[in-house]
Amino acid sequence: MKRIDNREFDELRKVKITNHYLMHAEGSVLIEMGDTKVICTATIEEKTAQHLKGTGKGWVTAEYGMLPRSTSTRKQRDSSRGKIDGRTMEIQRLIGRSLRSVTDLEQLGERSIWIDCDVIQADGGTRTASITGAFIAMVEAMKWMKENGRIETIPVKNFVSAVSVGIVASDDGDHILLDLPYAEDSVAKVDMNIVMTDQGEYIEVQGTGEDSPFRPEQLQQMITLAAKGCRELNQIQKEILGDL
Repeated sequence: MKRIDNREFDELRKVKITNHYLMHAEGSVLIEMGDTKVICTATIEEKTAQHLKGTGKGWVTAEYGMLPRSTSTRKQRDSSRGKIDGRTMEIQRLIGRSLRSVTDLEQLGERSIWIDCDVIQADGGTRTASITGAFIAMVEAMKWMKENGRIETIPVKNFVSAVSVGIVASDDGDHILLDLPYAEDSVAKVDMNIVMTDQGEYIEVQGTGEDSPFRPEQLQQMITLAAKGCRELNQIQKEILGDL
């Protein structure tokens, strides 16, 4: 089997991250993974979530959306339909959970960090790219707070990144692939998204047998392959953010 972009089975798509992408947000990046492009911003709000008032803890929450022509056919805006679709809700909750899991909410204090992930071009892996890029935007916003005397230390416990893996069938059998573009993802027998810290800990494992069940050894192979991809993404994040 030959991948459509001539990558090796265990190779990430080309990753490009542009830091400080927007002028107004406390943290912002444009992350490009292959042809998938997502703008991630982080905004500081000087109040915590309602359920945390008086606890001394802060909150990190996320919103996610796809621009109408980020896809091959126009996607109607949620504002036009008057409601958020289930996929969007699932993804923004995933982004929020992933970032909160590595944030010291007590050190953050009673304030919120709003993460906005806007997909401007989709070619598979938009949720995983959003998590990887949003982490950088969040840390940049925390750096802004520290520089402005609002916090003493960066309240991050670990780096976090995410990547997709899957099983795709071909004439010579099934192949486990890393970082699937849409053309591969749309025909995958098994589709999986994995969120990890730079300490090798798992935050979320989302795996579905789209066409057929998968065996325990295949699951382990996919997890191992995803861990390799996340380590490489963590290294890119560290090159951008420096020593925290």
